[in-house]
Amino acid sequence: MTATGTGTRTPLRVGLVGYGLAGSAFHAPLIAAEDGLALDTVVTSSPERREQARAEFPDVRLAASPDELWERAGDLDLIVIAGPNKTHIPLATAAVEAGLPVVVDKPLAGGAAEARELATLAEARGVLLSVFQNRRWDNDFLTVARLLASGELGDVQRFESRFERWRPQLKGGWRESGAPEEIGGLLYDLGSHIVDQALVLFGPVVRVYAESDVRRPGAEVDDDTFIALTHANGVRSHLHASYTAAQFGPRFRVLGSAAAYVKYGIDPQETDLRAGKRPCATADWGREPEALWGRLGAGEPPLTGDGTPVETEPGDYPAYYAGIVTALREGTAPQVTAWQAAAALDVLEAARRSAREGVAVALRSA
Repeated sequence: MTATGTGTRTPLRVGLVGYGLAGSAFHAPLIAAEDGLALDTVVTSSPERREQARAEFPDVRLAASPDELWERAGDLDLIVIAGPNKTHIPLATAAVEAGLPVVVDKPLAGGAAEARELATLAEARGVLLSVFQNRRWDNDFLTVARLLASGELGDVQRFESRFERWRPQLKGGWRESGAPEEIGGLLYDLGSHIVDQALVLFGPVVRVYAESDVRRPGAEVDDDTFIALTHANGVRSHLHASYTAAQFGPRFRVLGSAAAYVKYGIDPQETDLRAGKRPCATADWGREPEALWGRLGAGEPPLTGDGTPVETEPGDYPAYYAGIVTALREGTAPQVTAWQAAAALDVLEAARRSAREGVAVALRSA
């Protein structure tokens, strides 16, 4: 687990906007786990969520509106936006205009142009702007990155990534709304993660093809999506996201000229956070049992026990906020930038067009 040595330095004070799933299960616990941060204020208008926040963090201030944060800008060091997608750009813009560094949950915006406009504003005001892409610190993703760095796979030819869930019944809420302003649907939800991971591993994309379907009765937005990317370096990424997968394929399958790596199962950190477990309370945070390790080999199927077990790196979501503290203390760029988020949104917008029109969409390589 990553730790920030803050010594006797006063923790940076955080205002958290939104205490739904993202705010309560991800951001608040990870902020609390970072010694360099202190959760100062939670903004929510929901009486139930206010009670929840107070129960979990007895000393936290409660606010009903983000305007209360802008009025106290001098008392805060960081704003975290964890509300519905449609609030990300207006609230982040307000934070930047108040001179406050800001972390925004993914996706940063509904389109790349909005993301770049906000990134330009943040640079002009001299404040940090970062996007919460926690799955760069998934255990399996970190393992793939390690194997790429070691050269054990040879030259990677195809990268397959699956983020599949079994949710045959609609849950309701803005994520499943067909209203364009809500920025709902699977492509911008799980798709934001798998596209970001592919870009981090293999760089810019020059061609996008996608298939996006609405499978469940009564659904208004895509719930089963496939994206094929051609990277500028020649690697092809095949990305799957689904809420309608009755059985799951491998989370990662990376095919190289020397060997392949296949990994089943999903990083345990989300499940643990949602169950109330906390990174600061356990020494084995993010670790998984040997039975779930992926396998490295060539010529044989891994499910028959062939290939070599590869120890999975520990997952490390706390590293994201540790990096934010370092960036704020040292004046450096955050590990996830708004410009990177905009590049991912270029791909997501191209995928949406491809699925709608049934064509492959060319992108300029950055």
